[in-house]
Amino acid sequence: MIYALALFAVTYVLMLAFGKYRMYIALGSAAIFIITGMLPLNQIFGSIDFNVLLMIAGTMGLVQLFIESKMPALLADLIMEKVPNVQAAVVALALFAGIISAFIDNVATVLMVAPIALEICKKLKTNPVPFIIAIAVSSNLQGAATLVGDTTAIMLGSYADMSFLDFFVYQGKPGIFFAVELGALFSAIILAWQFRKEKQPIPKNDERTEVKDFVPTVLLVGMIVLLIAASFIPNKPDITNGLICVALLIVGVIYSTAKGDKGAFLRTLKAVDLDTIGLLFGLFLIIGGISNMGVIDAAAELLAKLGGGNVFVLYTVIVWASVLLSAFIDNIPYVATMLPVITGLAGTLGIEPTLLYFGLLSGATLGGNCTPIGASANITGIGILRKAGYEVKTKDFVRIGVPFTLAAVIPAYIYFWLIYS
Repeated sequence: MIYALALFAVTYVLMLAFGKYRMYIALGSAAIFIITGMLPLNQIFGSIDFNVLLMIAGTMGLVQLFIESKMPALLADLIMEKVPNVQAAVVALALFAGIISAFIDNVATVLMVAPIALEICKKLKTNPVPFIIAIAVSSNLQGAATLVGDTTAIMLGSYADMSFLDFFVYQGKPGIFFAVELGALFSAIILAWQFRKEKQPIPKNDERTEVKDFVPTVLLVGMIVLLIAASFIPNKPDITNGLICVALLIVGVIYSTAKGDKGAFLRTLKAVDLDTIGLLFGLFLIIGGISNMGVIDAAAELLAKLGGGNVFVLYTVIVWASVLLSAFIDNIPYVATMLPVITGLAGTLGIEPTLLYFGLLSGATLGGNCTPIGASANITGIGILRKAGYEVKTKDFVRIGVPFTLAAVIPAYIYFWLIYS
């Protein structure tokens, strides 16, 4: 177990230090787990969450078709028509991203909304960095609101056998959705205060962007509807959601190709972030390895000792430790690691794990907003800015991310304790 824990720790340190090579580090570490026998060959397949990988790949490809349709540019025009100044535009974009992110993966949301922000900033001739940061942190927040909002929410739903409606009402009590919206309200107020000096008026255009094709938008909306509908199907295959996303992507590519766009397949293929897919693939294997070696059970025992059997102390430790760790470690592998830890912990103490599950999800989801490397959505947003010629300094991100995080986590932390303790 010591060797597995040491390899796991070294892997995360290296990924944090060498961000550009995270995929290779994760895959290399996974290979060591397999070669050394810490992850037996017969457990490799079961360790990989193909549903998550297929969902991310399919959504990214669909979003590329959506961007090419010019729908984001039209939405930018519509937003600019409705808001009076830059401050209102930032808050509106953040809320818009949040609404979308409640139903679509956070990375996909940033990929979808960032082009709208860039279009607005281009027309306003203003720096898009704070816009994109606000979009990223808002999408991370709302990703925990519903079963289909984010990879971490999907993982919790799958692990705890929760349906789409369980995120709204669970065990006869208001669900995690309302805690997220409470946090969204407070964080929106914080954003408005942070951009209180940005009162430049928004110029109004007489002409709106013309959408080239509405089919990608229909497919994206159809994906949301089908994912929600699938959550009600009992005993469905584990990769149902992933197959839905990939199937709709295939429909979109076939449609575009049939229209004469011969390059559609290659463009959508390039839009799929293979680094993210490879990173998650490796991390799933690593987590399978440490689970097999007993690291997760040991972590549950350690947390139980730290809490001293006091549920409130345990809950507090899980929430704020998740915030702190997720500020530096991507929340997807962290949540994947901690879910079985919490199950073991709850079993050790003989308590219902719901409070700890929700505390984990809220802390891990929102903690990623503290730093540029804390969540995949942040990394995606920064990558978009870099391609557009803008560099994001850590202090620029922290200035928005940390107050936003505190404004969202504290109300949710109180909410869960009052409702589920």
